[in-house]
Amino acid sequence: MGGKSYVDLIAWQKAMDLIVEVYRATEKFPTDEKFGLTAQVRRAAVSIAANIAEGQGRFGDREFVSFLSIAHGSLRETETHLHIASRLGYCSSEAHESLLKLSAEVAAVWSRPSHQRSC
Repeated sequence: MGGKSYVDLIAWQKAMDLIVEVYRATEKFPTDEKFGLTAQVRRAAVSIAANIAEGQGRFGDREFVSFLSIAHGSLRETETHLHIASRLGYCSSEAHESLLKLSAEVAAVWSRPSHQRSC
């Protein structure tokens, strides 16, 4: 719909940036967290961009908004996992703040007027 590809959406682009940084940060997590927190935060971060893309691929604005809502939930889940990692000392305060800043940039796209199909 609208002729725009999901790769053109600012929210998707910023979500992809967040994914890359989450993967980089989680490489430093303890190895015993590989199937725990590391996997959880990575899955949640990937879900953000994946849901934006899937929503863009749907045929109606209503469906797109529904997938944006799911993506937003995944964004908050990612943030929560990052807070947990910080509290456990798995990432530095600088890395934590940087990741939360990227997360806020993704979230900011939704707070703009007329975010549908243009985010």
